Amino acid sequence: MRYDLANCQRVLTAVVIVGRVFAVSFCLERIFIRFPLRKFAFPLFPANLIMSKILIIEPFYGGSHKKLIDTITSNMHPNDYTLITMTAKKWHWRARSSSLYISLQIPDVKDYKILFCSSVLSLAELIGMCPGLSRLKKIVYFHENQIVYPKQSIKDRDYQYGFNQITTCLTADLVVFNSTYNMNSFLDNIDKFIKIMPDYKVKNVADLIKPKSSVLYFPINFSIINGVKMKGRKATNVNDVVHIVWPHRWEYDKNPELFFHTLYRLKDENVNFKVSVLGEAFTEIPDIFLEAHEALKNHIHHFGFVQSTENFYSILIDSDIVVSTADHEFFGVSMLEAVKCGCFPLAPNSLVYPEIYPKECLFKSNDELFAKLKSWCSSPNKLKDLRQRFDIGIDQFDTKVLLPKYLSLLS
Repeated sequence: MRYDLANCQRVLTAVVIVGRVFAVSFCLERIFIRFPLRKFAFPLFPANLIMSKILIIEPFYGGSHKKLIDTITSNMHPNDYTLITMTAKKWHWRARSSSLYISLQIPDVKDYKILFCSSVLSLAELIGMCPGLSRLKKIVYFHENQIVYPKQSIKDRDYQYGFNQITTCLTADLVVFNSTYNMNSFLDNIDKFIKIMPDYKVKNVADLIKPKSSVLYFPINFSIINGVKMKGRKATNVNDVVHIVWPHRWEYDKNPELFFHTLYRLKDENVNFKVSVLGEAFTEIPDIFLEAHEALKNHIHHFGFVQSTENFYSILIDSDIVVSTADHEFFGVSMLEAVKCGCFPLAPNSLVYPEIYPKECLFKSNDELFAKLKSWCSSPNKLKDLRQRFDIGIDQFDTKVLLPKYLSLLS
């Protein structure tokens, strides 16, 4: 009997010791997760023992879509989320069919509480294939909307893109837009968009989406720009030859034709300037870029995508004016990055731009765009005075201000 009692005591002692070790390990693990030290800490538990809570899906993992996901996840513990992505190619096919591929990548859904995705994903289709996801809190982020995409005619429009975004919103619990313009242009045009259908035209669909819609500006990491600016010239300086920069995607909806034809007019009138054409090119490059590369060869400072973030910001810091000629823009990350680098913005008096920029930064016609560029290139001191007085409260778009709101949304 004594022998059995002694064995029981030893077993109980061992159990207590093991329990205390695991309790201490668990506490330390949670400390590493909570505080910045977690970035340098090695998890004390295997990753598969700490259940993920957030499922993040991005079918078009590139450009601003990638920047947003990377900004959010860089401030989360790796064990707190699972990220499923597809490459940033063939946008139209991602919008049409990504839900099928992604449905086959979904892990055991019981581990998750929140699903976060962009509006490129057809969320309704995904939930149909993975019904277990329906119990999650589903948050959709709109970088852009397809209901007001600029097409020459109704016949040219692929109706399915906009329709998928409507059904995605109806499926979601929260719909977050990157600007008020993005939200209003989407909600205000839903009924008009649905009227394109030949029959069974459902009314008042927007009323189902409005209550769960909100605006949260895109967070931009200005600390990197500040570091690069320390190496460059002061933002209030202006080059003797005014440097114009166009840092946008090389695609139809950014209206590169207007930009380049305006520069052709400056060249024809012997206005002195130099230009940098940045931004990312995809499979199909509009012919105007090849034409402009030759026609403006004596004015070009840089022409093409800049892979290095530091080099990209260095060119922006060396520039004086950043121009947008977009027909389709809902926020404009590169424009705000250029403004932070010291450029004076010039953009259409439409789309999202009046929401962000004062009237002196906006043009109402092609002729006004040309006139402003000609005036500033001919008299750099005018531009210098404008830049010194210019202030849009740029820090409201800083990651330091906006990131806590995103993390709160995902908590």
